[in-house]
Amino acid sequence: MRKLILIVIDGLTPALLERGLESGLAPTISRFAAAGQLERAVSVFPSLTPVCLATIATGAHPGIHEIPHLVWFDRKERRLIEYGSSFAAARRSGALNWWRNTVYAMNAKHLGCSAVTIFEALEDHGFRAAAINATCFRGRVRHFPTLPGVTPPVLGPSRFFFYGLFESHETGASPTAVFRRASGSVDDYAEAAGRWLVTRDDFDFLFYYLSDFDYISHALGPDSADAALKRADGSIATIVEAAGGIDAFLDRYDVLLCSDHGQTPVHEGVRLDRALADLSLAGRRAYRGSQIVLTASNRAAMVYRLEDCPLETAELAERLGRDPSVQVVAYRNGDEAVALRNGAEFRFAPTVQGWRKSGEERVLDQPQALERLWSALANPNAGELLISAAPGVEFADLAGRHHAGGGSHGSLERGDSEVPMLAVGIERLPRSIAEIAPAILSHFGIAPPRYPEIFAAA
Repeated sequence: MRKLILIVIDGLTPALLERGLESGLAPTISRFAAAGQLERAVSVFPSLTPVCLATIATGAHPGIHEIPHLVWFDRKERRLIEYGSSFAAARRSGALNWWRNTVYAMNAKHLGCSAVTIFEALEDHGFRAAAINATCFRGRVRHFPTLPGVTPPVLGPSRFFFYGLFESHETGASPTAVFRRASGSVDDYAEAAGRWLVTRDDFDFLFYYLSDFDYISHALGPDSADAALKRADGSIATIVEAAGGIDAFLDRYDVLLCSDHGQTPVHEGVRLDRALADLSLAGRRAYRGSQIVLTASNRAAMVYRLEDCPLETAELAERLGRDPSVQVVAYRNGDEAVALRNGAEFRFAPTVQGWRKSGEERVLDQPQALERLWSALANPNAGELLISAAPGVEFADLAGRHHAGGGSHGSLERGDSEVPMLAVGIERLPRSIAEIAPAILSHFGIAPPRYPEIFAAA
């Protein structure tokens, strides 16, 4: 059985990759494309990295893996969970809480117990799994941090390298990569760990995650990230060269290459709380008298309605739907979902034959919008209201930060949601990032997990 490497370039858009292949900007990926097949696939909603990587790692939709956003409200603990919308937002939410949420709790506590990661499934069947910098990494092997006391031990795959903070093996790479994340330069650590693994051929499956592209695209915009693509191609070339060149690499490994989400240009940063100014918004915690919690970041937001809120969910939706920064606002009403857009309404629910629909279907004309929105609304950690930003708009985060003048993602829109999907040695290309894990497990002869049916007839 052939070994497999999954390469995820965070935030890479299909258009930029296609342009890079035509121009010669990405020669290593071009060799993969020549040996395999390249198409476009679809992400999840919200198309934000923690949600997307949890979907890639588990094959579960957000309604199953339960990671709802970059920032969300824990109803049981009545406090915000912040995974790093920005470093200012992380500090505002409580730096220690942010650190523990991102490094430890996301996998140990927040990731749904019904979800099974590819690392758990593969190693339960005797295969050696490896992960480099992947933020959804839950596995069966306990790993202690390289810097004692900064976080509890975590469960990961047997070959585990996480920004130098966790290392299952000594690679000689810098142990401080995790602290350089703010500069957007951590792929050099991924290269060092990848080189170490490929040189030793010490895995059956490798999740090779490259995050620098997204950081640069946020700053410059997705149409100006050519240098970032070239840099990512170089990171891939590093592990190819470690195997002895492209021919030796492809003789040894099959490859699946994709991104987790797209990006679109943003021109305006908006504080969405302007539409809710007369209501009492909770801060880091919801105290007595708080009426709603607003969690906004990038191009998606959620509203949690608290017990003291004087407005019903539908009334909140109507108000938010009138804000020009909002394209779609959605909520559950009994056994159906309701989506509003520019004064139009569309209702839908799954049935045995497909979907029951009423209203104006143009409200949800984005790729796989019904499936993606229904699953997001089924997430037990999501707000009562889910909001997708209008084109060119980003919602400011807890600290007021945004990427206006650069790029962003998170919405239902095609540009945020479409990803490249390139395969060498995989017969059937995944059509969505939710199909990646099942494709990987099938590659190794393992039946994918049977998840609870969130698209069952209502």
